[in-house]
Amino acid sequence: MQNSDPSLSDDEIDKRLMILIAEGNEPAFEELIIRHQGAVIGTIAKMMGNRSDSEDIAQQAFIRVWTNAKRYKPQAKFTTWLYTIVKNLVFTASKKRKKRSSSFSIDTEGENRHEMISDEVTQNPQKAAEFSELTQIVDQAILKLPEKQRMAVILKKYEDWSYQEIAETLGVSISSLKSLLFRARTTLKEELSFYLNDPS
Repeated sequence: MQNSDPSLSDDEIDKRLMILIAEGNEPAFEELIIRHQGAVIGTIAKMMGNRSDSEDIAQQAFIRVWTNAKRYKPQAKFTTWLYTIVKNLVFTASKKRKKRSSSFSIDTEGENRHEMISDEVTQNPQKAAEFSELTQIVDQAILKLPEKQRMAVILKKYEDWSYQEIAETLGVSISSLKSLLFRARTTLKEELSFYLNDPS
């Protein structure tokens, strides 16, 4: 699959890989993991606030992709199906963690393609420190959102998914999704109002 037709869309490539995976093709499975593991781990890290946990959950998600490959219907977009698996695992893990811990911290080790820092920030240590602090504050605020609101915000803000894709993944209507996002943004504005209004 390394020399796939360049005219194929990402989803078409994923669907071809899934056909092979359903037949037990391990190299196709490895390629699928390479294609999606970075985004999956990044999304889970935003949801859970811990990179080591995120890697464990991502591994579980891909194991489920392998074991359920024959159930995948090519009519559905692959990433929607994949992130539905991710959502279910994250929500389960999140409920378990609520019983054990009331505070979270963002582990920013390793590559994080969600964090896009301008040249001005990277060249100015003080601004870099301020940006890092603000990023963690925003991440902490997102972690406090209810699960569906949290995932909707992450998929929209960081993955730039369409309303349709997010709604299908969360199992809600588009109007319900927009309501979720509105409530989430309202909560985040209130949570971050001090920082947003800080003149310094």
